[in-house]
Amino acid sequence: MQYTQLGSSGLMVSRICLGCMSYGSSKWRPWVLDEADARPFYRKALDLGINFFDTADMYSMGVSEEVTGRALREMAKMEEIVLATKVHFPMGDGPNMGGLSRKHIVQACEASLTRLGVETIDLYQIHRFKSTVPIEETLGALDHLVHQGKVRYIGASSGYAWQMAKSLSVSERNGWARFVSMQNHYNLIYREEEREMIPVCVAEGIGLIPWSPLARGRLARTTPSPTEGTVRAANDQYAVDLYDSPGDLEVVQAVRKVAEAIGMAPGEVALGWLLSRRAVAAPIIGATKLEHIESAVRALEVKLTDEQITTLEAPYKPHPVKGH
Repeated sequence: MQYTQLGSSGLMVSRICLGCMSYGSSKWRPWVLDEADARPFYRKALDLGINFFDTADMYSMGVSEEVTGRALREMAKMEEIVLATKVHFPMGDGPNMGGLSRKHIVQACEASLTRLGVETIDLYQIHRFKSTVPIEETLGALDHLVHQGKVRYIGASSGYAWQMAKSLSVSERNGWARFVSMQNHYNLIYREEEREMIPVCVAEGIGLIPWSPLARGRLARTTPSPTEGTVRAANDQYAVDLYDSPGDLEVVQAVRKVAEAIGMAPGEVALGWLLSRRAVAAPIIGATKLEHIESAVRALEVKLTDEQITTLEAPYKPHPVKGH
């Protein structure tokens, strides 16, 4: 395993992060693994040196945090683990059960701590920038949690570059904790983040931990359709919404061409490209087969030539902004 600093922070993370959306309750999504089936994935990740685990309160409506917390407390030395979760999406029907208000953030953090079974969350992230709440209120609440010792670092996910820039400015002006990471939508099929968000993050020392690094599995599968190949693919309308551009298949075909040439799996080539990008600390991979984790770790050994990178990048066509 390789490790790196998360942006300019002192937080050391494995270069592969295990995303825990797939673990929790199959009642929430049919492709989610229940606890007994999920536990081997935490064990495999730990055995391979992964120390970075990302979940969210809304995954399985809290059950993912419970399953993740129990597994890591039993299997790992928690002082060596970087445990990340997120806040934003509604956790109930009440008017204060979602969003980025001080009330919801503080209440949601307390609930996440209880479900995870820990005293402090290593990386607490806003799940989206979508909010009618002034960013000053949101950042003030997050800084409050840092000073209480309930959160060590804060991060953001999926928004516009101007929102990240404004947030960093507000934190600096007030002497508050600042975002150290951006969990954004970034992969070979969707590269719009390269226009503005990634340059901002590079300039400001923000570490990138991309979600959907394999385009919901499309860059790894051998079938051209985004709705074939796995249980999740057949039940994930969001994947269809994200990856419906006519030119996407050309990128997939380029990945397969390079993969065949170097004797690696397509998913390993796609991850290897992402890992080579500036400011990318740790792509967040989802796994419902143990081989998915093993394959992601093998991607750390992928070394692409300039010519191969050109082959992978050449078919890309601009996309509408998606994933915010």
